[in-house]
Amino acid sequence: MTHNKRTLASGKGRVRSLLITHIKTLVGTHPPRAKILRGQSMADLPTLDDAWLLIEQDIIQDFGKMSDLNRAEIANDITEINADGCFVLPSWCDSHTHLVFAASREEEFVLKIQGKSYEEIAAAGGGILNSARKVQASAEEELYDLAQKRLEEVIRMGTGAIEIKSGYGLSLESELKMLRVIHRLKEHAPIPIKATFLGAHAYPEQYKNDHQAYVDLLTRQLLPQIADEGLADYMDVFCERGFFSLDETSRLLDAGAKYGLKPKIHANQLSASGAVEIGVKHQALSVDHLEMLDDHAIGALANSATIATLLPNCSLFLGIPFADARRLIQANVPVALASDFNPGSSPSGNMNLVVSLACIKQKMLPEEAINAATINGAAALELSHQYGSISRGKKANLFITKPIPSLAYLPYSFGSNHLQTIILNGKVY
Repeated sequence: MTHNKRTLASGKGRVRSLLITHIKTLVGTHPPRAKILRGQSMADLPTLDDAWLLIEQDIIQDFGKMSDLNRAEIANDITEINADGCFVLPSWCDSHTHLVFAASREEEFVLKIQGKSYEEIAAAGGGILNSARKVQASAEEELYDLAQKRLEEVIRMGTGAIEIKSGYGLSLESELKMLRVIHRLKEHAPIPIKATFLGAHAYPEQYKNDHQAYVDLLTRQLLPQIADEGLADYMDVFCERGFFSLDETSRLLDAGAKYGLKPKIHANQLSASGAVEIGVKHQALSVDHLEMLDDHAIGALANSATIATLLPNCSLFLGIPFADARRLIQANVPVALASDFNPGSSPSGNMNLVVSLACIKQKMLPEEAINAATINGAAALELSHQYGSISRGKKANLFITKPIPSLAYLPYSFGSNHLQTIILNGKVY
C-alpha cells in the first residue's frame, strides 16, 4: 500500500505545510512539558485514534480527532497524506552509537561461533584495536563516505536523532580525524547529531604498560584541541576491568568537564565494578550498557538524574546477559534504549530491533520500550525539548508505519519492516 498523497492547493514555491489524515493511531502525544519519563510513568504512552496531524515548516503545529478537523482553518499550499490504517510515531532517538568506523569485523564473528574467547580474539589482533588500526589507515574522506551511508541506512529505519562516538582512533591524529568526520556529518545530515569523544575506549598497544602517558595524551593534548575546534559535546570512558579503572575514569571525566564536555560513560558491561557510581558522582548524562547491576548501582541511579541507557543489540550479538530493565524501572530510574551500532559487538543500527529485543528479552512493555527509544532517548541527547514526542511546537521528525493491527504488533513482528514513510523536518524524506 502507498499513501494517498495530494496537494490541496497549488500555491507557488515549495510546500510549506503537511497534513496527515485518517491516522489509525497517533502515538506519543506527550504534553510539551514532558522531557523525561521514569518509573511507572514509562508505561504511559498517550495515543489518539482516528487522528490528523498538521505540520507547518518543520514544526508540529497541531493534531486532533478527524471528527474535529476544520479544513477551513488550514492554510493553502498544503500537501495531504492519507494514513488510513497506519500508526504515526515520533522518530527513534538513538543515544549511543559508534557509527564511524573503517571496516566490518565479520571474521571475528566466525571466530566467536567457533568458541574463541574475547581474549583469544584480541591476541589474534581482533577487538577494538583491530578497528583502531583500520581507522588509522583510512583517509578522512573514506571514513566520511562510509559513515554517511550508514547514517542514511538508520534514517530510513526511523532514526531521527543520533549520537556518534569517536574511540576507534586511539591516537592524536586519528581521534581528531574521527571527530572531524562526525562534525561534517553534523553539518550535512537532516537529523541532529551529538558527538562524543571516546578516546578512552581502550589502551593502544604502545601504551599498555604506561597508562598514565595515554591519559596525559588525552587530557593534555587531545582535549584542548577538541575544545578549540568545537568537535565534541560529550566525554565518554570505557570504565571496566582491563580497560579504564575507576580512578582513571574519574580523572578523565574531570578533565573533560573543564572543557565543557558532559560525561556519558560505558558502565557495568562485564562486571559490577562501581562504574555506575562513578558516573552518577560526576553527574553523567547517562551511564550505558548496565548488563551487570548490583544494589549499589541501582541505588545510585535511583537517587540521581542520570539516565540508564540499555543496549540489547549488544547482548544479543555477544551472548551476554541483558540489562535488568524491570528492576531499573521499578527503582524509578529513567531508562533509554540505544543501538550501540559498531562493528564488533552490535553491527546494526536498527532501532526497531532494539525495541523488539527490549520487549522480548528485557520484559519491557511495548509502551515502555517506545518511550525509552523516543522521549527518553532524546533526553539522553539533551534534545527532548525538541524531539522524541508528538507535541505541539516540537520538530516534525516522525514516521508513518504500514497498516498494522496494533501498536504491540510493531515490536511483536520483529522480522519485518513496518515503516512506510519517514518525515524529517516536516518533509517526506
